[in-house]
Amino acid sequence: MKSNWQSAFTAVLHHEGGYVNNPKDPGGMTNLGCTKTTWEEYCGHPVDEKFMRALTPADVAPLYKRRFWDKIKGDELPAGVDYVVFDCAINSGPGRAAKFLQACVGVEVDGGIGPKTLAAVKAFDAKQLIEDYSKRRLSFLMDLQTWETFGKGWGRRVGEVEATALNMLMKP
Repeated sequence: MKSNWQSAFTAVLHHEGGYVNNPKDPGGMTNLGCTKTTWEEYCGHPVDEKFMRALTPADVAPLYKRRFWDKIKGDELPAGVDYVVFDCAINSGPGRAAKFLQACVGVEVDGGIGPKTLAAVKAFDAKQLIEDYSKRRLSFLMDLQTWETFGKGWGRRVGEVEATALNMLMKP
């Protein structure tokens, strides 16, 4: 639902945190969940560490809206479902997030959310979908080679995202 963009964005930033550059993270230099590579693609020029450290939520919001929220059709997904898919898109890419959604609702898994996927999502019980999606996402993360390093945080994140999404579902 359109009204969820801001609350979903704020919730994502809670999990993404500030600047990090962990050598074990394939994403490399990251601030507010935005990798250096992603930011450079977005702004069209190279940036340095000082620039990356200075990114603010206001800086990354338009990128997150266009590259992730709009790509997963966040405005057209039910409350709560929009957030779990959005958070996954930022963490694992919008294509993978869409494929998880499609697998959960039983439509062709092609990585693009279109009319058939949206119709199937709307026909599906939103609470069940949030729970199924979270299980599928956690299973995927557990199979990654970096699970040993980042798994504890990822597991906590998936659980917290699921809980927040279920709360969004219950709000009028």
